[in-house]
Amino acid sequence: MNLTLTFRPSLLPENSLIHQKLDQPIIRRHKWKWKTQSSTITMALKKPRIEGVSESLNEIASQNLDHAPARRRVRSAFIAAQQQLDHVLFKMAPPDIRLEEWYETNSKGQQIFCKSWLPKPGVRIKSALCFSHGYGDTCTFFFEGIAKYIAAAGYAVYAIDHPGFGLSDGLHGYIPEFDGIVDNVNEQYVKIRARPEVRGLPCYIFGQSMGGAIALKALLKEPREWDGIVLIAEDMTPPVPLQKVLIFLSNIMPQAKIVPTKDLAELAIREFKKRKMAPYNVISYSDKTRVKTAVELLNATKYIESQVEKVASPMLILHGAADKVTDPLVSQYLYEHASSSDKTLKLYEGGYHCILEGEPDDRILTVLNDIISWLDSRCSAN
Repeated sequence: MNLTLTFRPSLLPENSLIHQKLDQPIIRRHKWKWKTQSSTITMALKKPRIEGVSESLNEIASQNLDHAPARRRVRSAFIAAQQQLDHVLFKMAPPDIRLEEWYETNSKGQQIFCKSWLPKPGVRIKSALCFSHGYGDTCTFFFEGIAKYIAAAGYAVYAIDHPGFGLSDGLHGYIPEFDGIVDNVNEQYVKIRARPEVRGLPCYIFGQSMGGAIALKALLKEPREWDGIVLIAEDMTPPVPLQKVLIFLSNIMPQAKIVPTKDLAELAIREFKKRKMAPYNVISYSDKTRVKTAVELLNATKYIESQVEKVASPMLILHGAADKVTDPLVSQYLYEHASSSDKTLKLYEGGYHCILEGEPDDRILTVLNDIISWLDSRCSAN
């Protein structure tokens, strides 16, 4: 599940298609709990009880997840509960997919969680697909089912948790420098592209939400390293007055959790039953956005906006036509202004924000098959 910024055009009415929406995860409203850490004031959300799990698991999930060791413990405790969820992404998992998890130390000394999903033995691998998750997501929840489905079609799927997210090192939800996340993506996937099973094969980058912004900037920095890009693109840009406040506060209390968020579950996830499963993504960042993080996301949006015409790689853009969180016209703008001669935009009628996780089962399968078909046509051409 991911709700975050990817792209914001400035050439449209009122400077933005979205004026009041800010990068944020799916959360529910709760009473505030004030904490003081050193000289920094943070405003943390009291975590809700997760329905359908034991009190002991709820106790585990309620602990402070600021640092990676705690997140790793919680993830280990919840694996079985997640796999038992009645969701098409878990129920349809193809058999014999080869899984591997490991950690890589990046150039900053951080342990970065990596995972791969390979087709069953004997199936020829067509290309590598490298995933960049969103702000309120990880690569170890719903993406597990997405990756297995795509891997069964003959693709080697790889994913990492960004620094500060999921199982990777770093203060939870804190982005001190957006370029640091982008550089980490290129750094880790250079290593992955050298793995024996995909060496010499085409390599595509796939980004959702904030991951779309990361993927676009990774592509802009190293265009020769990628054969194409798949985007589920969103835009969450704060109003101009709030932008100025954020920039000021980021110099005083960069780690503070004070950026306002809204209850977006009903807007983002179309099916009620799937909406109830969101809290099971226990290590996703679901607190208020840290000030410096919000500023970095804002700056990344502005940069991508100024560079969109330089995107020349094959590109697939997907968006729910009834998205109430971000305007599908953002994806239309990206499609129209990118210089790529091989670009495809798909808008899904009635689709909400989370088109790969929160739609009816047949719609989720349609989106997955659209991604596979697009990849198949490019790989056969190569």
